[in-house]
Amino acid sequence: MTCVTVSTTEDVVQARGKTIHRARGATERLTAMRRREFVALLGSAAALSLRPLPNRAQQRTIPTIGFLHSQSPDGYDEMVSAFPQGLKEQGFTVGQNVAIEYRWANNEAARIPALATELARRPVAVIVAGGGAATAIAAKAATTTIPIVFANGADPVRQG
Repeated sequence: MTCVTVSTTEDVVQARGKTIHRARGATERLTAMRRREFVALLGSAAALSLRPLPNRAQQRTIPTIGFLHSQSPDGYDEMVSAFPQGLKEQGFTVGQNVAIEYRWANNEAARIPALATELARRPVAVIVAGGGAATAIAAKAATTTIPIVFANGADPVRQG
């Protein structure tokens, strides 16, 4: 907006190609009002930025590890306790910044594909497959997008 002072008692205001005549002092009041609105707006924005965000915005989803094993948990107590400990050594604490979903086939090979598919349908970040090549192959068949980590003494490429 451009203000031009005229020698009479009026101001001529040119805004978007229109000429508006105002009594002297109106422009000063308008400018002062806009300045107050601007300062109020800045103050409101500053106050809002200091306010904590709503709880739902602060809640973040923690990554989940899908743990799939062909055996039963019996006899694997040491491994089950060592796994979260190893994660903790890398900076991941179960329940704080990572979760683990365990699936055990209980020595029933026919259950492995369904358990692998169940993990793949959940929002897991990675699947850890233990208990032999059949578990890793079932995990591979269940997903093409979720990384699969497994330990296998045999050649995994040959085994599929």
